[in-house]
Amino acid sequence: MTLEGRVLELAGEVGPLDEKATARARERHLALTKPPGSLGRLEDIGVRLSAMAGEVPPPAPEEPAVVICAGDHGVLARGVSPWPKEVTATMVENFCAGGAAANAIARTIGARISILDVGVAAGLERHPLLRTAKVRPGTDDLSRGPAMGREDAAKAVMSGAGIAEELIESGVDLLVTGDMGIGNTTPAAALISAFTGRSPREVTGRGTGIDDKTLELKVGVIEEALRLHEPDLDDPLGTLAALGGLEHAAIVGLILMGAVYGVPVVLDGIVSDSAALVACALSTDCVGYLVAGHLSAEPGARVALEHLGLEAVFDLRMRLGEGTGGLLAVPVVQAGARVLREMATMEEMGIG
Repeated sequence: MTLEGRVLELAGEVGPLDEKATARARERHLALTKPPGSLGRLEDIGVRLSAMAGEVPPPAPEEPAVVICAGDHGVLARGVSPWPKEVTATMVENFCAGGAAANAIARTIGARISILDVGVAAGLERHPLLRTAKVRPGTDDLSRGPAMGREDAAKAVMSGAGIAEELIESGVDLLVTGDMGIGNTTPAAALISAFTGRSPREVTGRGTGIDDKTLELKVGVIEEALRLHEPDLDDPLGTLAALGGLEHAAIVGLILMGAVYGVPVVLDGIVSDSAALVACALSTDCVGYLVAGHLSAEPGARVALEHLGLEAVFDLRMRLGEGTGGLLAVPVVQAGARVLREMATMEEMGIG
């Protein structure tokens, strides 16, 4: 079977949520020692976890892990970011050394951290936290031709799926998506524009903090790419290959494999949100296994989440990536399960 065939097979293995568990979880919330609906959206999270697990009350995730998928981008040569591509490799080294924001937050909540190199241009030294699955040393310029070949995209998807399966089989019961790649908000915005039909101007943000002139350039580059490729939404993998990044593709694999296992996948920011659009185009059922960790300050994030029908757990005006916003949402997800599992019912307390 080709790699593309394996991706489609994986997407086909994603099953729907358990609607009977959804109903039972809602009934249990009505029986708990609180006014109905008084815990707001926390109740919805618990219900969603029950539907994922097919179990009421749902198991509370105890072993979260963040996977930071890393890759470089040919479109950076167009000047869409003031940062050089060498920063990608430097930040991967920082993750390995434990000195990044993602490390600090992962330690705070007790999450494992793994870094997946699917496309960093520079060579990287071996490290226990680093998984090497380099498909190629970065993508090509998406505004001049396809960012990568279909087989490259499929290989990156399966690399993400592979690390997700490995982590889940080792006991991880909640996945957080993370990313690292200088210039990667440009392909993210291109994917969001393609899959939602919104204009590049509506979905393109300032990424690492670009000025007005660079923002105009970035919008123009994405417009060029969309005219060049004329994305076919009936061909999600082809659209990913034309416009996406290797780390975007790896996150698609993380999402799909998490959904196959019925494990909640907490999305981080705009890069993860754009990957989720691809994953859900490959398998419409996989959206049921997603939790939007936070609302990125990038405008495309809101557009992507609205298209997916997801509401972010919180909005702290973050836009760093790395999995930081997704990690911060993990305790809320855990609490959603524990409320259903650990709260007493009215009947148990003798309340009529």
